[in-house]
Amino acid sequence: MAPNNRLDDRNESIITALLHDVINAHGLVFNTRDLKLTVKKVSSRLRAEGIGFLTKTLPHLGKAFDKALAGDTPLNAAKLGFNSMPNSKLPKLFGELFRNVLQPNGELLQHPCANSVKAIRQILLVFYKYELPFTDEQTQTVIDRFTKTEEDLCTLHPCFKDLEARVANSYQTCLVGVVADEQVEVTRRAQQLLKRLFAHFDPKDIYPRHGPGTVATKQRLWGKYCWTNVSARITDMYPFDAYFCASLGHVCDSFDTFKGVGELDLPARVILVPKDSRGPRLISCEPVDFQWIQQGLGRAIVQLVEKHRLTRDNVHFTDQSPNQVGAIYGSENGRYATLDLNEASDRVSVDLVRLLFPENVFTYLMACRSSSTELPNGEVIELQKFAPMGSCLCFPILALTIWAILTASAPDAYTRERILVYGDDVIVPTAQAVDAMKQLESYGLKINRDKSCISGLFRESCGTDAFNGVNVTPVRFRTVWSSTPSPSSYASWLKYANHLYDRKYFRTYDLIVADLLALYGPIASDDMHLACPSLREVPDCSKPKRRRWNKNLQKFEYYVTEVKSPVINQEIDGWSMLLRHFAETGSSHSTESPAGINTKEPSDFDLTLEVNLDVPFSVRSYTSRRTSLLVRRWR
Repeated sequence: MAPNNRLDDRNESIITALLHDVINAHGLVFNTRDLKLTVKKVSSRLRAEGIGFLTKTLPHLGKAFDKALAGDTPLNAAKLGFNSMPNSKLPKLFGELFRNVLQPNGELLQHPCANSVKAIRQILLVFYKYELPFTDEQTQTVIDRFTKTEEDLCTLHPCFKDLEARVANSYQTCLVGVVADEQVEVTRRAQQLLKRLFAHFDPKDIYPRHGPGTVATKQRLWGKYCWTNVSARITDMYPFDAYFCASLGHVCDSFDTFKGVGELDLPARVILVPKDSRGPRLISCEPVDFQWIQQGLGRAIVQLVEKHRLTRDNVHFTDQSPNQVGAIYGSENGRYATLDLNEASDRVSVDLVRLLFPENVFTYLMACRSSSTELPNGEVIELQKFAPMGSCLCFPILALTIWAILTASAPDAYTRERILVYGDDVIVPTAQAVDAMKQLESYGLKINRDKSCISGLFRESCGTDAFNGVNVTPVRFRTVWSSTPSPSSYASWLKYANHLYDRKYFRTYDLIVADLLALYGPIASDDMHLACPSLREVPDCSKPKRRRWNKNLQKFEYYVTEVKSPVINQEIDGWSMLLRHFAETGSSHSTESPAGINTKEPSDFDLTLEVNLDVPFSVRSYTSRRTSLLVRRWR
């Protein structure tokens, strides 16, 4: 499909500018003729194949290149739809760079050039995460995969029942000297690890609260505090008066209202959100009563894990840097492998959690777990997984399950101390990588071998791509450029421009900045030192001109563009507002990052929304996180 609008022309301009930046940075291997031929070839294929050339074809070559870097599969351009260089399997397109990294047979050179790796990956993967509108076919594929996973977990039920029986029996036979099989021994050690971790943990000592996201029962932000239904399964473990009311006075004054509160076990609800160019991501929204308790219990578990001496150096929820540093270090010396799990949250079954976690903790986990979910077509299915993505318990239980299995199967203390887990991103010593994958898969988990790196000089974990000790993570465009003013587009593309400037891709930076200035007007630069999103460098003529002197701060203020979330003021009954006050302020000591959120690439959006910490908390004000506004104000 040939491009026929401004956005397609803009994408061509961006990839062309990026090619110029990359080729200029490697002038020793390119000449003017090479540049013209490369740009002409890319433009030709882009016009012939459309945006799919940037979001699918080039990333497909990029993933094959990563496999070659990891020592898995030699690169073969012909099999990927690219012309090869004479007497070589390397692609003719960007061949000058590929020759600095790979041998003619597609295998890694003895001394590859890390800068060439960075340049190749930047060109090939820049549009890989582009959040294009997804089709009905892509939607159905994701839903089918979700339901297929449920069917797979059903088939594992007899296996877990058998393993549970063998583990129970092993506690008796070990007394008479009978040696259990390996999986039984690993399971017993994993159980003991989690029992030690939760030895002094009280699942009832939590601060319930609501999350910022959508709930299955569709209440608005303020409606979440006015209870209309609370599952009896929850109140059996978390009594209504103690966990859903501000005080006993709240119970007394609202007794007639509370008599009408239902006790149904409502299902979660599946929604689809943009992920990347390949299609949407499936999220299961929790009912409001389940979310309330999940947030409290999930945060309490996160706090325990990040402080307990057993796990504080190995399992992380709010800090990705240990895994990111581990990936760089592992790529340099090969001592550490990075593992990635496929459908990780969907493959931790209820049976597996029941098998590993202490009974007293498991009972409370099950009490606030959604047992079913509603698909977009209205069909309600029973969940075999413990918690789908969207539950605040999904991320901590997934990470602890992986940690317990790997630690229990580690051969020695050296290996145990060097296991790092952040959600489904795992780092283990390379010598134990194959056994670690086998152990995880024996419990029904599934290793993503395309993204797991156990050899070669390439590693990736928590959004960091590393080659031979060098960070080769490319700038990836996610948000589609909007030709009309848009808060999300403004914030995102401003960040992309800054990342490109930091990598010295100045021609691409200038192109994006020109588009931003043309659409949004003057934009502040970093050297103005203003408390607002800014660009690294802006021509003086394009900086904000309107200013005033602030005598209190003894400085000039400028009238600049910012992105902020709108505040909604809404009155609800006094007791419900008091409940919100206790929930929002009483849990302020807990971890700031919601336990259910795994943000693997925070650098793309670390300044998208303004948070005004000077405004005091108000129980009447709600911040709408689903929408944002472009505003002009003094800074």
